[in-house]
Amino acid sequence: MIDLATALTERPVVLDGGLGTLLEARGNDVTSALWSARVLRDDPDEVRAAHAEFVAAGAEVVITASYQIGFGGEIPDAEVEALLRRSVSVARDAGDVVVAASVGPIGALRADGSEYTGAYGLSLAELREAHRRRLDLLAGAGADVLAVETIPSPLEVEALTLELAALEMPAFVSLSADSTGFAEPGALAAALRAAASAPGVVAVGVNCCAPASVLPALAAAPGLPLVVYPNTGETWHAATRTWHGGAAPLADDAPGWVAAGARLVGGCCRSTPTDIAAIAAAVR
Repeated sequence: MIDLATALTERPVVLDGGLGTLLEARGNDVTSALWSARVLRDDPDEVRAAHAEFVAAGAEVVITASYQIGFGGEIPDAEVEALLRRSVSVARDAGDVVVAASVGPIGALRADGSEYTGAYGLSLAELREAHRRRLDLLAGAGADVLAVETIPSPLEVEALTLELAALEMPAFVSLSADSTGFAEPGALAAALRAAASAPGVVAVGVNCCAPASVLPALAAAPGLPLVVYPNTGETWHAATRTWHGGAAPLADDAPGWVAAGARLVGGCCRSTPTDIAAIAAAVR
C-alpha cells in the first residue's frame, strides 16, 4: 500500500468512482434514503465486491460506504457505530490500497437535497457537535485517511476544520463546487484555503460537481495537493431521486486537472470502473 501523503507530492494518485452507481449496476436497490448504506447493512459482500472492482480498474484509494451513515438519523445509534466500522473493514478487504473513510455533510444524512445548499439552519457549534461523534469513531476504525467530502457551505467547512484539528488523523477535504452555498464570489476559494489550514489535511479540492466546474474551482486553490472527483455531467434531481442528461468521459479532462495541480483524481456519482480505468491510463 502506498503512503498517501508522500505519493501525493510525487505523482497523481487514482481514486475510485461512484460506489452507489456500481452497486446499482450490480443489481442492488439504492433508491432509499440510506443509499449505499442500505447495501452495507444488508449485504456487505456486495459492497466488498464493488470496492474490489474499482481496485481492479486501477484505484489506489477506495472511499468507504459511510457517506450517509451518521448519528441522529434513521438508523439507531448502536447500529450506526457497527456500520461505520463495517464500512472500513469491507473496504480494507478490497485489496492493498488506501482506505478513506467517507465523512459526508449533514445534508447527506437528511437526504433532502440540502447537501447541495448547506442550508440546514444550524449554528457553527451545532454543526461541530453533529459531526464530532462520527469523526471520532471513524478516526479510530482503522481507516488510513478521512475523506471529508461534498461539503456544501463555508460554515460547514469551518465546523469540520475545527473538529479535524482535534484529531490525530490525516484527511482530505473536498467541497461541492456547484453548491449554492458557495455562490458568493470568492466563497469557494476561501473555503478551500480554510480547509487547507487544518492540521493533518493532506489535500483539498472538489467533488460531486460538473466536470466543467473543476478548473474554475482549482484556479484559486491553495498550495496543497488537490483532489478532484466530479460527477460525469448528469444532473441529479433530489425530489425525484433521478439523474438526467448525458455523461462526459472524465478521462478526457483528467490530464488538464493534473496540470492544474490535482494529485488525487477519480470520479463521483455515475462514474464506473471503466471510467476509473480510463482515468488511470490518462494520468499515469
